[in-house]
Amino acid sequence: NFLHEERRSKAMRLRLRKRTPSLPQLDPLPAVSLGESAGMKEVAALVSRLARVDSRVLLQGETGTGKSLIARMLHDQGPRGPRPFLTLNCAAIPDGLVESELFGHMEGAFTGATRTHRGKIEQAEGGTLFLDEIGELPLSTQSKLLTFLEVGRYSPVGAELEQQADVRILSATNSDLDAAVEAKR
Repeated sequence: NFLHEERRSKAMRLRLRKRTPSLPQLDPLPAVSLGESAGMKEVAALVSRLARVDSRVLLQGETGTGKSLIARMLHDQGPRGPRPFLTLNCAAIPDGLVESELFGHMEGAFTGATRTHRGKIEQAEGGTLFLDEIGELPLSTQSKLLTFLEVGRYSPVGAELEQQADVRILSATNSDLDAAVEAKR
């Protein structure tokens, strides 16, 4: 079990460190129990620092390395902690429904849309949306998500007007996103 924890912590440390900008040194938040190893204590310290910065975070690691736990900790320990924390597993939703789940839809927008549906972005207003398995997001939805990330505005499916939302986006993947970009996926 100790060896598994060490491998898991090393993989997470490397991925977090690789994608983490230089952050100011702050007093640490209360300790979080990720484990007793030096590697996991280092991950907990990094999470405490990242939680205070209201920016997007991409967590990369193998299945079972605790990416969902880290996302929840980033939310809970940060300034958005008291507000909603929602999760959308991008791999668990059929391609045709992902956009509707993320951005919502208007009544009559497509066959079967018998009522207006608030998407995860609207539901997470003021809080955090965790996009698990972000590497599985269809290309068509990726461009719309990018627009939201850049300007904070989005359009529910079938809507005539854009909406604005203040949502921190955390995402995670076990995929090699650089390779996916190269393959145009």
